[in-house]
Amino acid sequence: MRLAKHLAHAGVASRREAERLIAQGRVEVDGEVVTDPARDVVQDNRVEVDGRVLAGAEPRVVYVVNKPLGVLSTARDTHGRPTVVELVPDHGLRLYPVGRLDADSSGLILLTNDGELANRLTHPRYEVAKTYLARVGGGRVGEGALDALRGGVELDDGPTAPARVRRVKPDLLELTIHEGRNRQVRRMCEAVGHTVLALERVAFGPLRLDGLAPGAYRRCGDAEIEDLRTL
Repeated sequence: MRLAKHLAHAGVASRREAERLIAQGRVEVDGEVVTDPARDVVQDNRVEVDGRVLAGAEPRVVYVVNKPLGVLSTARDTHGRPTVVELVPDHGLRLYPVGRLDADSSGLILLTNDGELANRLTHPRYEVAKTYLARVGGGRVGEGALDALRGGVELDDGPTAPARVRRVKPDLLELTIHEGRNRQVRRMCEAVGHTVLALERVAFGPLRLDGLAPGAYRRCGDAEIEDLRTL
């Protein structure tokens, strides 16, 4: 197994971050500093990161979490604000969030120690669908606004890809997008004349909240994780 992948499987970091650790000379294999992320390692190799010996690959876990408002979608915060990782007992595993939800947005976010899977779920190439419920101001959302969202709208960082959109109520939209730009759904709705008043992610790929209360979590089963890997 390649060294960067070995670190990701051991829960040290995502594959990309593991490559940075290796390039910085912070990883040793059998007492030798290795800077090549493609270096092959086997089970008998002694791998150290910053002088800490890795115990071996951790069991791969994925949690579905219903992030409440005001909670940050980061692993830690230097100002002591609550983070989504604190909602789930880690049992000694290093968990980190997959993707982001703003503090003023709620809903489904994933936590995992599988760096390779996290990268696949967030990389634009794989176009993993994410579905949101957006309550908007500005009155009833008209057909013109819906058509614009479905065709893609122009934002300050370029046009969006077409979205799947349906009007649930006059002021409530369900939107499914495949991109992950900063505050994208809010900016898309603003671009068609409707400010988002409340935003909740209700689905990530094949996973849904399905009645999970705010602040609650559940661990994904093997079949669900395999479904994520095949997206």
